[in-house]
Amino acid sequence: MTRIPPMGWNSWDCYGTTVTEDEVVANAEFMAERLAPYGWDTVVVDIQWYEPTARAGGYNADAPLVLDAYGRPQPAPNRFPSAAGGRGFAPLAARVHDLGLRFGLHIMRGIPRRAVAANLPVLGTAYRAGDVADRASTCPWNPDNYGLDHTHPGARAYYESLAGMFAEWGVDYVKADDMLVPYHEAEIAALSRALRATGRPMALSLSPGTGLAVERIDHLREYAHLWRVSDDLWDRWEDVYAQFERMARWAPLSGPDGWADADMLPLGRIGIRAERGTDRASRLTWDEQRTLMTLWCVSRSPLMFGGDLPTSDPRTIDLLTNADVLAVLKHSRGNRQERRDGDLVIWTAEATDREARYLAVFAVGDHPLDLDLPLPAGTHAVDLWTGENAPSAVTLPAHGSALYRVT
Repeated sequence: MTRIPPMGWNSWDCYGTTVTEDEVVANAEFMAERLAPYGWDTVVVDIQWYEPTARAGGYNADAPLVLDAYGRPQPAPNRFPSAAGGRGFAPLAARVHDLGLRFGLHIMRGIPRRAVAANLPVLGTAYRAGDVADRASTCPWNPDNYGLDHTHPGARAYYESLAGMFAEWGVDYVKADDMLVPYHEAEIAALSRALRATGRPMALSLSPGTGLAVERIDHLREYAHLWRVSDDLWDRWEDVYAQFERMARWAPLSGPDGWADADMLPLGRIGIRAERGTDRASRLTWDEQRTLMTLWCVSRSPLMFGGDLPTSDPRTIDLLTNADVLAVLKHSRGNRQERRDGDLVIWTAEATDREARYLAVFAVGDHPLDLDLPLPAGTHAVDLWTGENAPSAVTLPAHGSALYRVT
């Protein structure tokens, strides 16, 4: 498991299914230069990197997925030229590693339908794709795959062949989708075991998390490094607002043995060729963006930036590189919602790298909120966003917040 929540960039919010190698490299280079000193270190290629005809705003039925002879997805060479000649993601992963970063990719649960239609062999076995597929197990929103029949030994072998290929490529992070709704217990365990059996450390992230129950915590901790607790989060206040209740449930259960993930940060320039919306700057107000970052940090959610880094505005980059705020994410414990009273939400945590506590206050309603800070006598508080000493009373704007270090 990881000591701190993962921090990185993911192509989904800005490029949807269509990201190209050049765009991945541009974001990786920006991260290495500007964000890596603050702990950002992971670059993730999201869904359908194996789809040569991928488009913004949806999925193509019976898409001509690029597969190898064993039914394993391969990067589409028209989008990832370095993958030509069967090299897969090895050249791109090496380029990311050369920048001092980690390389990740997205997969769908199961086995491609096209592999099943062609009845391709499962590597290292006498089985074929048709033997191991569960044709009754399909994803309601993506048509690419069938689930696997884990009563058949070939299902495990398929995941082992996939994991082995990822290890050969140099993958460090796997985002596995369609795993949690419903909860696919056997799929999660089989994929996790396959990844571990390679001997290469690869973080396993599970999605999408809609309605995920905290009663699953033991299984999640055993087999995954992080797991989403919601459906996709976009640049809408209602999406951010809904995460307060979810993270209040999950934060006390989150830590180095597994991270509850409040989803990506739809900040900066997004929607360039995305699944939802058009090319735009994030529609969250500045107060809402800071509230999002404050909640994610004080609840210790993984941070996966969804905007295009090179073309996002400098103010957004400043939001991602506040070392004092990121210290709450990296070095705190006991993170919890302390109080929720109408439109007021208060979170607290204890610093682990100094003698201090953290206090986050939020105005989640549609009107400003006057608040006397609940600071014990003899303490001193600093606003981590501004670096200024905290007053005894503050007025928070609608959907606004403040984050303090109290000594």
